[in-house]
Amino acid sequence: MSNKLIDLQHITKAFDGNVVLDDLNLYIRENEFLTLLGPSGCGKTTMLRIMGGFETPDRGSVIFDGKDITSLAPNKRQLNTVFQKYALFPHMSVAENIAFGLRIRKKSEDYIRDKIRYALKLVNLEGFEERTPDSLSGGQQQRIAIARAIVNEPKVLLLDEPLGALDLKLRQDMQYELIRLKNELGITFIYVTHDQEEALTMSDTIVVMNQGYIQQIGTPEDIYNEPKNAFVADFIGDSNIIDGTMIQDQLVEIFGVRFACVDTGFGTMKPVDVVIRPEDLELIPVGEDAEPDSPAYQTAVSRATQINPGFFEGTVSHVIFKGMHYEMEVQAKGFEWLVLSTRLFQVGTRVLMSVDPYNIQIMNKPESEDEMAVKLDEHL
Repeated sequence: MSNKLIDLQHITKAFDGNVVLDDLNLYIRENEFLTLLGPSGCGKTTMLRIMGGFETPDRGSVIFDGKDITSLAPNKRQLNTVFQKYALFPHMSVAENIAFGLRIRKKSEDYIRDKIRYALKLVNLEGFEERTPDSLSGGQQQRIAIARAIVNEPKVLLLDEPLGALDLKLRQDMQYELIRLKNELGITFIYVTHDQEEALTMSDTIVVMNQGYIQQIGTPEDIYNEPKNAFVADFIGDSNIIDGTMIQDQLVEIFGVRFACVDTGFGTMKPVDVVIRPEDLELIPVGEDAEPDSPAYQTAVSRATQINPGFFEGTVSHVIFKGMHYEMEVQAKGFEWLVLSTRLFQVGTRVLMSVDPYNIQIMNKPESEDEMAVKLDEHL
């Protein structure tokens, strides 16, 4: 990727004494699709508004392309924002909405006409110039809001939960449209959402936030497969998060059963958090009446131990058909495990449950609630 374009340095912001961002550092590269992801109140929208100039940090600096723009007005920045509410002018046509910023900048009418045609073609809404916003669908209104932003040729497009008001199918369609636009325009996209699937689908880089701190920064694959702490593991997709004890390198104990894993460097006999994704658990049926010394049970044990020396015996307690897979709950060792599989196991089925060592994620337990908020100096 290219060099830094935006550099947020030691950003702190509080509202009525409530700290929303606490000494936050982050840089964003040119031509990057970066998503700020986290629950409501985590500070992601405040960070976006500080970048856009709609809020001023209490402390810290916003560096854009090597220049300090912390106190610069929004209309003086080379950034444009697309809001969830679209903010289209209802009394103006589509063409007038798109042209609004250009006319403020006193561009010629020929230039404006060319830009309107270019922008409408880019968002696949050619021929909509004379329509009014209230005659458009939600998805079409969102495209017009994006068209209005991109005609100003910003270096950065800020998008604040722009798809939140759309239905599921339209939202999915617009995700692919945004990826296409980013690739065609060659500009930096900074996207705010609380939707994990949206972030995983579109982003080059995801910044997971909670309580005003950055929890983890990485590619979608890194964030999903290698969560840094229990918050990230729980927030990104579904996870089984269990108390465990790291016996030694590559050996963890869960509910009294020792499992091979691949993690090292946690010490010996140390309490840890263990994360296992539902799709990584493998179920092996043992038969309704199979006793521990029966051939059927021993065959199941043999299959389970080929996956991992450790395994649990449990019973399927709940099944939901999800189309592409089944979502099941398995009661084992007093814990309700979530399991995803393309294979159906009926409620009441006795199973052995195992997991490949590479699919067991080990994380240090936080020593306090505050330690769960991991401060990262910058984006690696």
